[in-house]
Amino acid sequence: MTMNDIEASERESATTTDTTQAETNETTSNEQTKRERYVSRRRYLAAAGMAVGASVLAGCSQLEGGNPTDGTQTQTQTGTESGQRPGYHTYDADSLKEKYSGLKIFSGSPPNGETERTDKYTEFKTSVEDSYIRSHYDSPKLTESEHTISLTGKIQEQTDLSIASLKSDFSTETVAHTMQCAGNGRGYFEPQVAGSQWTFGAMGTAFYRGTPVSEVLDQFGVESDGYLAVMGADAPEGEDVFARSIPLSKVRKDTILAYERNGEPLTAEHGFPVRLIVPGWYGCNSVKWVNRMHVMDTMLYGEKWEEGDQRLYTHWQQYSYRILPAQDSEAKQYKTIDTFDTEAQMTSDQVKHPYMYEMLTKSFVTSPIDGATVSPNSEGTIDVLGVAWAGEDEVKQVEVSTDGGKTFSEAEFAGPHPGPTAWRMFRYEWDVTPGEYTLVSRATDENGRSQPATISKPDENLRQIQNGKYPWNRKGYGNNAYMPEAVTVTVTNG
Repeated sequence: MTMNDIEASERESATTTDTTQAETNETTSNEQTKRERYVSRRRYLAAAGMAVGASVLAGCSQLEGGNPTDGTQTQTQTGTESGQRPGYHTYDADSLKEKYSGLKIFSGSPPNGETERTDKYTEFKTSVEDSYIRSHYDSPKLTESEHTISLTGKIQEQTDLSIASLKSDFSTETVAHTMQCAGNGRGYFEPQVAGSQWTFGAMGTAFYRGTPVSEVLDQFGVESDGYLAVMGADAPEGEDVFARSIPLSKVRKDTILAYERNGEPLTAEHGFPVRLIVPGWYGCNSVKWVNRMHVMDTMLYGEKWEEGDQRLYTHWQQYSYRILPAQDSEAKQYKTIDTFDTEAQMTSDQVKHPYMYEMLTKSFVTSPIDGATVSPNSEGTIDVLGVAWAGEDEVKQVEVSTDGGKTFSEAEFAGPHPGPTAWRMFRYEWDVTPGEYTLVSRATDENGRSQPATISKPDENLRQIQNGKYPWNRKGYGNNAYMPEAVTVTVTNG
């Protein structure tokens, strides 16, 4: 089914009466998962070669620079001799590691890797070589001069926008955003679930510069207050298109089409030449390599957005990035929902299987690193550092425990605070004596919502955060429990 077919179908269906929420809520989807075996977090950290100590990465690396015409880094070869695919950057694990030296690589093709050490987060901005990569396909080879974004759907003037037009015809904004994969922390689920076993490192913070999407929509006359379906250019022919439905209320609030990250062009793996940035929301919504934006009244939903058995445009909106508890095997699909606060969806009777939109409250200790041996300073104290964030909400408080979560003391905020959609750095001055300790942090947002302690077991059948537990779910999404992030350190006299 082509986009023209879909648009014709939409025009025809526009004359029919509206379908009620109750009539649409009964459609379900079925997605099978397969089990994979991965090492535990402790074994993973050991295999990664975690060094003793807490060295701090200062500033941004020179590798952050890129070529504004094709998204490659000039210091590093971007492909491998074997396995090359026309139109795509291709890597094996070693060549991807060479380009992104601070990552633990899960796969070279498609490229996937997480930040290897927590102390890479002791600076406010995360450098490009330390910034996680999450891709479903290889990175497309695109050029800024030739790339366009098609604007279609319920809009007065359909058009193809060039990158040059984005930069010259509209204003420019910079937003601070903590980007986090919806599967961050998946590696802590027991029993394990399918997918890359992300631990703490599928996240990072940066300043993104680009064009407000609201200006683009206003320029060409939006005729809906529903959703903007944003699609990426990475899917090979015959594969499901990576597409997400972003509510226009959020689009108009602060969403941008970004072409720079921390003052440099995006790299190919981070979306060159242009990606959507949805501040405060999970990274799956910040679509990379944007090549189409389609205005519509509902989410991507139903047969007209599919092709036979293929979930052509609906896969990543309706079937994936959903919180599906152990007792359910099918995700109920919706045309539209009333709240995009993920935790509010979890407690709502209206959304049975929450969509991964706004990020949950989360924090963890970044220094000392797990397994470190440290000594107090001349005053007998050690600085415990960390980061905390809460989606679009302010972090109200962070507490630190040095006894494995039995007791907590309040930490102080430190570092920049450009807005709630970027993490808050925190510091706790720890008056300590020699011994072994387990450190954790716990954040609370402005609504009084705090992190749970642990992840539930599947047979507990939890659908929401309750009794200090985050609900185990089939895809390992949204984990914000603090005990899995525990840091064990040994304190000596030096």
